[in-house]
Amino acid sequence: MRLVGSIKFTLAAVIVIALAVVVAGCGKSTSTPVTPSTGATETQMPATSAQEDPAVVAQLPAAIKNRGALFIATDASYPPNEFVAPDGKTLIGMDIDLARALGQVMGLDVVVKNATFDSILPGLAANKYNAGMSSFTDTKEREKTVDMVTYLNAGTSFYTSGTGGTDIKGLADLCGLSVAVEKGTTQADDAAAQSKTCEKAGDKPVNVLVLPDQNGANLAVVSKKADIGMADSPVAAYIVKQSKGQLKLTGIAYGEAPYGIAMPINNGLAAPMLSALKVLIAGGQYKAILAKWGLSDEAITDPKINDGV
Repeated sequence: MRLVGSIKFTLAAVIVIALAVVVAGCGKSTSTPVTPSTGATETQMPATSAQEDPAVVAQLPAAIKNRGALFIATDASYPPNEFVAPDGKTLIGMDIDLARALGQVMGLDVVVKNATFDSILPGLAANKYNAGMSSFTDTKEREKTVDMVTYLNAGTSFYTSGTGGTDIKGLADLCGLSVAVEKGTTQADDAAAQSKTCEKAGDKPVNVLVLPDQNGANLAVVSKKADIGMADSPVAAYIVKQSKGQLKLTGIAYGEAPYGIAMPINNGLAAPMLSALKVLIAGGQYKAILAKWGLSDEAITDPKINDGV
């Protein structure tokens, strides 16, 4: 998932632009990204109601503790988890609020930096960021390059145009269809794998449209360049709700798996991050953040390090 330039449009703006293109048939080409995912913006997060925990602070690596700040990367095109407010510059969402609260428990300022989704894990490996919070599914494959602390459960849902869209039941029905996904996501992997399955069965392959960010995938479905879009279940539900009828859910969600906060392997941050998250769960702040963004059903009670699928 996954959701940038110095200015980031909300989903509503994407839909308005998409509709203008469809109706007018001219103006900005839909092949040009409406919400570019380059030129990251840093945002200093304000304080939260969470309190600093001395036991957690004592676990921090000296380099991070002495600097007094935690630098976190996100791809802010994935509402309600991470996206840009209507002012075009402020990062908001569940991951942003949770990052802020985790920093408070650790006694650290939190700076969230926008980056393209597929650049975050390599950026962690190069020690460009301390952590990545961008709706990453914790997988064994990703654990080869980063450490993960699990913090949420989510599956994958399908969505289509609300007017004359394509109804499906699941992955097996994607043969011969155009499917829009964000680059670097598990959905991109799943769609590509399903295309091979279709071909082996003698069916038409899936036309997988890999877009730079989730906003691009949404736009492709709204403008009917793609028959189906795929995203994490809570994100797809939010996208559809905010579209005001331009999009609708279709099919059955699949593949529930944990989200993970990603960190460079063995950089000493995983253990205090886990401890800080447990403090927020025990204190009720974790529950309150998820409730704020309509994600209570995705809550977990027992976060772990490297518990991917």
